[in-house]
Amino acid sequence: MCAEKWENNEEINIFREYLRIPSVHPDIDYTACVEFLKRQANSLNLPVEVVYPAVESKPVVIIKWLGKQPELPSIILNSHMDVVPVYPDKWTHDPFAADIDEEGRIFARGTQDMKSVGTQYLGAIRLLKASGFQPKRTVYVTFVPDEEIGGILGMAVFVKADYFKQMNVGFSLDEGGTSASDVHHLFYAERIRWVLKLKVDGTAGHGSLLLPDTAGVKLNYVLNKLTEFRDSQIQRLKNDQSLSIGDVTTVNLTQLSGGVQSNVVPPLLEAIFDMRLSITLDLVAFEQQIRDWCKEAGGGIEIEFPLKEAFVAATKLDDSNPYWMGLKATLNELKLKVKPIVCFAVTDSRFIRQQGIPAIGFSPIINTPVLIHDHDEFLKAEYYLNGIEVYKKIIPNITEV
Repeated sequence: MCAEKWENNEEINIFREYLRIPSVHPDIDYTACVEFLKRQANSLNLPVEVVYPAVESKPVVIIKWLGKQPELPSIILNSHMDVVPVYPDKWTHDPFAADIDEEGRIFARGTQDMKSVGTQYLGAIRLLKASGFQPKRTVYVTFVPDEEIGGILGMAVFVKADYFKQMNVGFSLDEGGTSASDVHHLFYAERIRWVLKLKVDGTAGHGSLLLPDTAGVKLNYVLNKLTEFRDSQIQRLKNDQSLSIGDVTTVNLTQLSGGVQSNVVPPLLEAIFDMRLSITLDLVAFEQQIRDWCKEAGGGIEIEFPLKEAFVAATKLDDSNPYWMGLKATLNELKLKVKPIVCFAVTDSRFIRQQGIPAIGFSPIINTPVLIHDHDEFLKAEYYLNGIEVYKKIIPNITEV
């Protein structure tokens, strides 16, 4: 189908309008997003509220679809409004123009992560309301800020607000992962994110000497130990094809600083590591191992954790979780191939799960190159519309349990 025909589709036009709002980090002004979502709520004849659980610049938009039995625990359909930065010179299209090519590919930041999901929810609700459907449980469609920078002033504070408590949430559906195959990726848990910072003290002096206990030698020892551990995780993936990246622990050196001149041995080196810990890893033992390696290196290493998230239990995918059973029934009815996995990164679902509420990440985007946070991010118009049909089936099944 040519681009001109897609341009006459109401749902595609709504999606493209949302994509054209440059809600891109850093220093996002969410005003345009809020106004867009208010218009969408009005077009659906649904009430909308905007709350600011942290600061005035970080709004949470809540569209409410009242259920027939509002006393029952409610459903959240969540998405985030923010998108990551772009390198415009690396794109073949303006990243905020939402251009459509002759193949029906819509190019824009946020097509996959995750503005598509937010407006697909609304498209599905539009179809359901037109058919006369009203959910048994109340449905809240939430649009939150700052997920891409950790959600600390977004979902993390929203779940602790009185407004959220009054919503009486029983289950949350959020973003999943784009799939390059015909298999949908479904997130039921997330790895634990730690940031490790090492400040390594050592003997300073002239670069021509073989000084003892230098910061470089100490850091090299610890780095080698962490690299060996990293290699063991790579080997686990090679040895067990059933595992995905979310099932192992990743360790990556991301920042290194210190020194003033090439011929001066520095008294201090600093290294920062990004760590995503498996939910099966013994966190206490792992931290102690790091501390032991620092002692073995010769001591004089200060250990900090600028970020150290706690373990959060996975959402159960069995008959003890009626919402999962409702979702599973839909996926089976649609004959979709689904692989439940631990999310390799982090999403706002972890804050929901911290409240003891089951949360699942799901995306209907399949057979699409995974371009999340990449250049030339795109989604085909036909796949976008198919996603609306998928959510049209999912929403009734999870609200009626």
